[in-house]
Amino acid sequence: MACACDTGCTPPPKPDSRFRKALWVALVLNALMFGVEIVGGVSADSRSLMADAVDFLGDAANYALTLSVLAMGALWKARAAMVKGLTMGAYGIGILGTVVYGALHGQVPEPYTMGIIGSLALVTNVAVAIMLYAFREGDANMRSVWLCSRNDAIGNIAVLFAAWGVFGTGSAWPDLLVASIMAALALSAAWSVIRQAGSEMQAVQKSSLAHALPAESKNPQ
Repeated sequence: MACACDTGCTPPPKPDSRFRKALWVALVLNALMFGVEIVGGVSADSRSLMADAVDFLGDAANYALTLSVLAMGALWKARAAMVKGLTMGAYGIGILGTVVYGALHGQVPEPYTMGIIGSLALVTNVAVAIMLYAFREGDANMRSVWLCSRNDAIGNIAVLFAAWGVFGTGSAWPDLLVASIMAALALSAAWSVIRQAGSEMQAVQKSSLAHALPAESKNPQ
């Protein structure tokens, strides 16, 4: 009988309970920070804060997706990673759109709000990144989670620099520059995850096809 599983009839490994717990904590923290940053970003008219808020929301959704496929086979995990990679790419393109809009129509953001909320977001993301650091060398699904956390921490540091830049120059350009850097990070991570997920999907499909071939075709007389 042909294999019904997606890993060549090899049962998927039991999910790491530590990874599952870390994902749940990360999901809750990211959902909370989305609410804080979206309010602060709109209030301060900060493109970088609003970009980071949307990133928090996307990460919360990605953590939920990762949790949903933890007990599934390699093919489903690779598919989930592909969805996350495409989502990260769309996020990067969306940020670039807000940068263009801000350059044409935006006001100078309020640096104090940017600094306070950016500091809170940095503490949150560093804590999440530390929790997920041990899982950074896993499959594409686990790697995508780590890359999200790493990019978030880098983005928060950049938001703080943007706040200082806006305060020192009285211009919106530091905020727009940081938002552009965050977009570039998202697009770079998206390409990395999509490429690895694509390779893993091909490997699983080849393995499944090999196991499905009749014994005679694999061992000709």
